[in-house]
Amino acid sequence: MKYYIIIPAHNEEACISLTLESVILQTLPPKKVVVVNDHSNDSTPEIVEAFAQSVPYIELLNTTSDKSHMPGSKVINAFNKGLKTLDDNFDFIVKLDADIVLPKHYFQTISKIFTEYPKAGIAGGFAYEQDSQGNWHLNHPMSKTHVRGAFKSYFKTCFEAIGGLKNAMGWDTVDELLAQYHGFQVITDESLQVKHLRPTGTSYNRKARLLQGKAMYTMRYGLLITLIASLKMALKSKRPKVLFDNLQGYFQAISRGETFLVSSEEGEFIRGLRWKNIKSKLTN
Repeated sequence: MKYYIIIPAHNEEACISLTLESVILQTLPPKKVVVVNDHSNDSTPEIVEAFAQSVPYIELLNTTSDKSHMPGSKVINAFNKGLKTLDDNFDFIVKLDADIVLPKHYFQTISKIFTEYPKAGIAGGFAYEQDSQGNWHLNHPMSKTHVRGAFKSYFKTCFEAIGGLKNAMGWDTVDELLAQYHGFQVITDESLQVKHLRPTGTSYNRKARLLQGKAMYTMRYGLLITLIASLKMALKSKRPKVLFDNLQGYFQAISRGETFLVSSEEGEFIRGLRWKNIKSKLTN
């Protein structure tokens, strides 16, 4: 299978070399890798350019954007700029973070998943993070059926069906919900152990949590599902403020009349899917 990788990168000089090295070592190499240097003020572009000089399928795209790090819009803006430089001659496309180290067989296995599962639309492995003693541990706070936004692969027909990636907080949740709405499956493979070099959520702040609440509104969760999801996030992170900030963001979105990310019909499907998942966890 042919595939493209897009890597949004903002001030990633500490990690980008390891990420690109793991891509170069893949047993199934990519057709092209576009690293979108998003307003970096460190040596990220120089490091990527050095790789591009010796590896013909690696390209550097320099772009500018707002300096603030906001989950969702900033990274997807960069991704979409990279997407515009590519043609549509691919079987699957990958959104990869610049602080990820992949096992050598990662994309060969992804290709196998898309080949063996006719309904597979999104595929990926599981994130492992290093503790203070240097040991790697699974850190996958979402359901085992969820693929982390840091390393998501999309089969072409699925990517087109969901309309690409939404330029908003919650993009890596709504993509899977819409994929299922269109009849695709989300497939995870526990053998794909991905090293995540920077701990999850270290750059998230209160503004990001308000956006999380807004995302729940724009995905048409409704108040009760938003409350349950926010409570779960607060308990997992052991930070009660997550609950209150999410709910504040949700109600702010209502008062501002924010535009929904999904249609009314898609929203109805999403709520039904969410309730089904909630009930299954309560009965297990």
